[in-house]
Amino acid sequence: MTSVAVVGTGLLGTAITKRLLEKGFEVHVWNRNPARLADLQELGAHAIQELHGAAQGRQAVITVLRDGAVTANVIHALGPIHGSTVMPMGTMGITEIRSLAEQVQHQNGHCLEAPVLGSKPQALKGELLVMAGGEPALFDQQRPLLEHLSQEPMLVGPIGSGAATKLALNQLIASLTHAFSLSLRLVQQAGVHVETFMAILRPSALYAPTFDKKLQRMLEGHYDDPNFSTALLRKDLHLFLEEATAAGLQIQGLQGLDALLEQSSGSQLDDLDYCALHELTQESF
Repeated sequence: MTSVAVVGTGLLGTAITKRLLEKGFEVHVWNRNPARLADLQELGAHAIQELHGAAQGRQAVITVLRDGAVTANVIHALGPIHGSTVMPMGTMGITEIRSLAEQVQHQNGHCLEAPVLGSKPQALKGELLVMAGGEPALFDQQRPLLEHLSQEPMLVGPIGSGAATKLALNQLIASLTHAFSLSLRLVQQAGVHVETFMAILRPSALYAPTFDKKLQRMLEGHYDDPNFSTALLRKDLHLFLEEATAAGLQIQGLQGLDALLEQSSGSQLDDLDYCALHELTQESF
């Protein structure tokens, strides 16, 4: 039986663990709060009591943690990785993942970045979009594992390319949601029925499926039960801007959205679905 570790059992990490257990893997799990492992243990997962040495005997150590700094600290705590492959699936910066890959090498392990697009529903069904970065031979070695989580995992290039791809996609999440929110508010204030607007938008080249996915939430102000929070979207947009600046790109057009999202910092919107940024596009917020 193939043995893997999942480090970080939040929304996505829990769903990944459940999927791997369902597919017959031996899964060892860790969370900073051990109480959050109880449900997974009932399903057959093994709790990691001590991080040091937890990579031994594991084909892969999948990390699903908040950011690059936390990931680096937790991986450091593993100690010797004994040739296992560390696969970070959370969103990180390009510089951060390259630094982590060097760290993993010093700990006698391998690193294959594997950030994903999708959350709990896609993970449970094995339909995450995996954008891996690393050595082709290492990707081929881990492909059978990744294929339980993704219908078609893709190797997009060397270490850092996966992070770049994920940040580019998350920037689109922020920009598309913001653009849709502004358009929606303008047509409503002008007295245009929302369905009339959508009937024109849907068959056009301007349409994105995410518009309909978030439409009712925006209209009803219902942002509970998030798969991706406003706070995480703001974090990832910050990361994108940092990397874009380092690459010499013109970021002025995005700085306004970054400042807008900063208004939600520390507010009740932080823990809600990211489309709660719709509340920020009205003057009264």
